[in-house]
Parts: sequence; C-alpha cells; structure tokens
Amino acid sequence: MIDPNLLDILVCPVSKAPLIYDEQREELKCKASGLAYPVRDGIPVMLEEEARTLDDDELRSL
Repeated sequence: MIDPNLLDILVCPVSKAPLIYDEQREELKCKASGLAYPVRDGIPVMLEEEARTLDDDELRSL
C-alpha cells in the first residue's frame, strides 16, 4: 500500500502527469506517458528504465 499523501505529490518523471496506483499489480501507472512504475516493498521506483510500457488495453482502462 502507498501512503495517500505520497501519492498526492508523486508525478511521472517523464510526463509530469499524475499517477494512478494499481494495488493489484503494485504499480504506479501514468496515462500520459504510457508507463507503469513498480512499487517494491512499499517504495515507488520512479526510474524510467525500471518502468514497463503499458499496452493499449491497459491505457484504455485508465
């Protein structure tokens, strides 16, 4: 789980857009950049090289 206060201030390092927390996959997703950043042990890994690219279906569902 991510602290809601932290989620309020985090943005995508690529697009500077807000992030959406996916609790099931433990990722922070950005619709603007199409990237998903992993959350490991409750800590967001906000590095572009650690992010995965969202597929079209995932982008549409955001």
